[in-house]
Amino acid sequence: MSDLKAPTELISYCVQAVDSVDEASKERLIDAILNRRRTFIYGSGRSGLIGQLFAVRLVQLGFDVHFVGEMTTPIITDKDLTLLISYTGRTSSVVQTAEIAKRIGSEVISLTGTEDCNLSRTSDVTILFDIANNEETSKIAPLGTVFEDSAHLFFECVICDIMKRCNITEEDMRNRHAIWV
Repeated sequence: MSDLKAPTELISYCVQAVDSVDEASKERLIDAILNRRRTFIYGSGRSGLIGQLFAVRLVQLGFDVHFVGEMTTPIITDKDLTLLISYTGRTSSVVQTAEIAKRIGSEVISLTGTEDCNLSRTSDVTILFDIANNEETSKIAPLGTVFEDSAHLFFECVICDIMKRCNITEEDMRNRHAIWV
């Protein structure tokens, strides 16, 4: 790597993005995970991969979680949470999923880096990252890297908050880890 400052700068941008999240919207996400029957997660591309990472952690906490689009995913109902991830908030498959889930009556929460977007307008709650988007960030973290890395960090913090709130230990999670099956 030619620029040894880049990893430190990337981490700094991610910390700023996670710190910019409104505490009330984060708490609303946690409440929805705890109080809704099931959680459905969807994102496209790399955002989808981050969603799948979060889904695995939620399963390890003992929640009923599904990734939208998988062959075994059941139908979303009005008793469920739908969590959607899109940096731009304009990814057509993500916005369409939000519209369908909303029409069904599911609670819809989105995570995005764009305040005024179709996804936010469709969602009950929008968790917004304030991400610097300039030439400098593009050089060290192209094509939404800051958003994706920030989303991963944010979701891991949410996991820790749920663990504390529900008194779930790492041992409890380990017992639900797929490697032990």
